[in-house]
Amino acid sequence: MIDTHALAEKPVLEGERIRLVPLADRHAAAFHATFQDPETRRLTGTHRDWTLPELQEWVTACGTRTDWLDLAVEDRATGAYLGDLALSQIDPDNAHGSFRIALVPAATGRGLGPEAIRLLLGHAFDKVGLHRVELEVFAFNERARRSYEKCGFVMEGRMREALRWDGAWHDVLMMAALRPAAATAQ
Repeated sequence: MIDTHALAEKPVLEGERIRLVPLADRHAAAFHATFQDPETRRLTGTHRDWTLPELQEWVTACGTRTDWLDLAVEDRATGAYLGDLALSQIDPDNAHGSFRIALVPAATGRGLGPEAIRLLLGHAFDKVGLHRVELEVFAFNERARRSYEKCGFVMEGRMREALRWDGAWHDVLMMAALRPAAATAQ
């Protein structure tokens, strides 16, 4: 059963090396800086140039949204901003939602992404009550695809030439993770 109030409550999820906390005003400058990085923009397909005031407005609104869960990824030891992730587009009738993640360049390649993904999936399945969480990843982003697979995502399809980047067309892969069978039996 979907808990329609679960996205209104903004949890703090503790991992071994990271903490997921509600995306807040204190993260806005780092959030903005992340999307100034050309490689982050390419990996996320971000064409739009967001201004800091626009992102500050977005971050402020995150705390009040009841249909979307946006969390900052922080280093547990230092509190440093490492990125963000979101659970959105919740379909309560079919118990599924969409997922995205973006880490700062310095946080990639250290296993922090899978740790963050597992924490959010646990929350999505156990607290929100979702059965399915889906995502899209660009075919050229092999590192992300491998991370998603480590966390239980399976490739389900391909949207051919759905992203145009630097004058070239790229495929978008569709992946999903299902609620573990043990949790479904409860």
